[in-house]
Amino acid sequence: MTDDSMSQAILVVGGGMSGLSAALEAAEAGFKVVLVEKNPYLGGRVAQLHQYFPKLCPPYCGLEINFRRIRSNPRIEYYTLAEVTSVTGQPGDFTVAVKQNPRFVNEKCTGCGKCSEAVTATISNPFNYGLSQIKAAYLAHELAMPQRFVIDPSIAGTEDGQKAFQACPYGAVDLGDKGQDLTFKVSAVVWATGWTPYDPTKIEYYNYDKSPNIITNVMMERLAAPFGPTQGAIQRPGDGQAPKNVAFIQCAGSRDENNLPFCSSICCLASLKQSTYIRSQLPESKVTIYFIDIRAMDRNEDFYTKVKADEGVSFVKSKIALITPTDGGNLILEGENTTTGERFKAEHDLVVLATGMQPNTALNKIPYDVAYDDYGFVLGNQAIIGAGTVRRPSEVVTCVQDGTSAALKAISAARR
Repeated sequence: MTDDSMSQAILVVGGGMSGLSAALEAAEAGFKVVLVEKNPYLGGRVAQLHQYFPKLCPPYCGLEINFRRIRSNPRIEYYTLAEVTSVTGQPGDFTVAVKQNPRFVNEKCTGCGKCSEAVTATISNPFNYGLSQIKAAYLAHELAMPQRFVIDPSIAGTEDGQKAFQACPYGAVDLGDKGQDLTFKVSAVVWATGWTPYDPTKIEYYNYDKSPNIITNVMMERLAAPFGPTQGAIQRPGDGQAPKNVAFIQCAGSRDENNLPFCSSICCLASLKQSTYIRSQLPESKVTIYFIDIRAMDRNEDFYTKVKADEGVSFVKSKIALITPTDGGNLILEGENTTTGERFKAEHDLVVLATGMQPNTALNKIPYDVAYDDYGFVLGNQAIIGAGTVRRPSEVVTCVQDGTSAALKAISAARR
């Protein structure tokens, strides 16, 4: 469809913190906004955190405020399970094609969950980074917006799909859903598609795929989250036991010309934060942070000092060279202590890789003539306005600020 009434609208691509901030600021300034998100829910990766800086509060606190602002603002239209397929034109006069993929559940859904109860098939849960299975008829997470179930395409044409259809008392399951192709005329485009954790299987010497007890920093967030795969109990995925000796490996693939050559800026703080998860829940446990250098600027340095004062947390200046799984499920780390010059082997029962941020624009280019730096980050001062972690690695607060800045640029373009 083509909506000519939206010709002075602003399109925001990406429903994470940067995109939400851009959309809300533009809408509350009086502009129509179309918000497009590829996931079945808004909130981006922040929704998957246990806590975030600087207040160490649950992400739902800030997200729910934003969701309420969206619900109460008629100037915002949002589309989930949707991706931009083409952008043509110029600032002030863009034509954007959007493909909205089928959800197989329509707006009649009340979130009752009867469709999920009826099906037997399961899929790997993407919200928990594969740490758990979920029914193939599912709600993405407890506070998802929209609060609407999704039928996985793998069962849409199966007996399980029919069971979901028959179980729904509201006629919300639509197995004939084909999705839809949308076209919008807009005056400005903000691109805020976020980031993807760097693939740890590419760091061959860490043997990530050889042991379930080697996890990433984003997986640790889900383990600690109360609605996560273990209801917040920090456990070794390999055997469900509480870890006693945890290693955090900083710059896992980052600052490495063979992987991610740049610093993602947030990984040190993430590991410091996650060490507090472990120590508060498992006070008898020990944590070792292996680092090249700790980057905790400004007020975050106080947090680093606090963590460093914990006798249960040790810091070893070392770039770990090899991780070897043992038959018992533990991991042997080999490296050199660059402070003492001593080579060492250390055994841990859980290893957390602090993998970096890869901008999604490095993995999926914008369908428009846009310039990028050597790492795939969007450069500034272009027709398409980059926001958040597609411009540079950023923490949550910076993403909110960057989304606001992008909204101002979009408003300026729309008023020309």
